[in-house]
Amino acid sequence: KGTRLENSGDFDDVSALEMVRMIATARIIMPRTMVRLSAGRLSFSEAEQFMMFQAGANSIFNGDKLLTTDNPDYDEDMNLFAKLGLRGKPAHAGPLEPPAVRE
Repeated sequence: KGTRLENSGDFDDVSALEMVRMIATARIIMPRTMVRLSAGRLSFSEAEQFMMFQAGANSIFNGDKLLTTDNPDYDEDMNLFAKLGLRGKPAHAGPLEPPAVRE
């Protein structure tokens, strides 16, 4: 349906736990990098996405459609963030201050 690799059957789907481990590894190795949840994010439940954010993911794409897959509406993402207790920041802005620093 998409690419030769997708149609080859040479790989298995990535589980939520594997994603969490990859994100945590990326966060440890590259602490200042934006670790983005992107295409395929909708294949994970809200609880699984929460684990990914807790593991170190700190970025998503907003908009109706990515290159090859649909993306949630902006309001859906904002509702998810509110439910998970997450705050967004404007694009190209510096990092948000961690909660521990504010107190």
